[in-house]
Amino acid sequence: MKAEEIIHGEATLIVPTYVRPPMVFARGEGCYLFDTDGKSYLDMAAGIAVMALGHSDPAWAAAVAAQAAELTHLSNLYHSRPHVELAARLVAHSFADRVFFCNSGTEANEAAIKFARKWARSEGEEGRTGILAFEGSFHGRTVGALSATAKERYREPFGPLMPGVVFAPYNDLAAAAEALTPEVCAVLVEPIQGEGGVRTAEVGFLQGLRRLCDERNALLIMDEVQCGLGRTGTLWAHEAYGVTPDMMSVAKPLAGGLPIGATLVTERVARVMEPGDHGSTFAAGPLVCRAALVVVERVDRPEFLAAVQAAGAHLRARLEGLRSERLVEVRGAGLLLGVEFREAVKPLIAAAAEEGVLLINAGENVLRLCPPLIVTQAQVDRAVDVIGECLERLGW
Repeated sequence: MKAEEIIHGEATLIVPTYVRPPMVFARGEGCYLFDTDGKSYLDMAAGIAVMALGHSDPAWAAAVAAQAAELTHLSNLYHSRPHVELAARLVAHSFADRVFFCNSGTEANEAAIKFARKWARSEGEEGRTGILAFEGSFHGRTVGALSATAKERYREPFGPLMPGVVFAPYNDLAAAAEALTPEVCAVLVEPIQGEGGVRTAEVGFLQGLRRLCDERNALLIMDEVQCGLGRTGTLWAHEAYGVTPDMMSVAKPLAGGLPIGATLVTERVARVMEPGDHGSTFAAGPLVCRAALVVVERVDRPEFLAAVQAAGAHLRARLEGLRSERLVEVRGAGLLLGVEFREAVKPLIAAAAEEGVLLINAGENVLRLCPPLIVTQAQVDRAVDVIGECLERLGW
């Protein structure tokens, strides 16, 4: 099929939930994507912070091919070695005692909500089912996760949603304390809000939430679907805050582009769950777990994380050096950075794509940069040079 036929087919056959730019990608290598005409694009989006090792990583591809030739799917009715090996790796390198596997970040947050409610019931508080989330949050699009997602445009067409969710302003500890009533069993928070505009939690805010949860016997859930697994320069984003959660949701980069999610939990939470309480047909199959093992093993290396920190610092410095009267702020951590403008950034994204650099937004006015974690400083320079050129061309 030619590119025009593919684009036409998408317009006529696919449920219209996305607006896609007018190019069709055929392959990827490292930090680059190539369209059907052979044009290369420097990928500063990484499939929305998914492709931590870049595209077509040789070790990842070899592991997937080898596992596909041996065993792909079992369902959760049977044991498999990659399933346990991945769980062991995640437990050994996190606060968690156990892991529940699923297929996406949304599902990981759904599991966390269910686990929190079952935990509260086990504490003798059957009616304590509320969830405290925050303005600007994004936790997914299924009904439970959507209920804890603040953006009204995402929520309104699908109401009524799950009751019991309350929202407080992000980074406002006093408001969170007021909202954390006896009806709330868990607090769900992103250390860095991705869709919410790449907004970073203040240290005192996350530490205060931990303290409030301890004082009021509630669970603290960290959503690290986008900001976790090396993205900020530490393995987990919450490490920089000196805060330990009771649960954590992870997903996007975990299997290098294959669908996976995981809810990491302490034994305090895990002990209340029983066979049949939750499950998933496709979760933690041998293929996806083998792929995830390659990613986790690589990202967890000190030298890898040091390189992420260096590339992130260089990217931030270059972005802060941009000259534009419409640039408001550069924020974020590591290789998850947002650049807020006084204008909608859609024209800037389109102009950069014409020059072979792929960018995405995080809200109408925020440019989000979340490249593969293997991005080089030379590639960072190329991306920011193009952004600067496009700002000048747009008259910004």
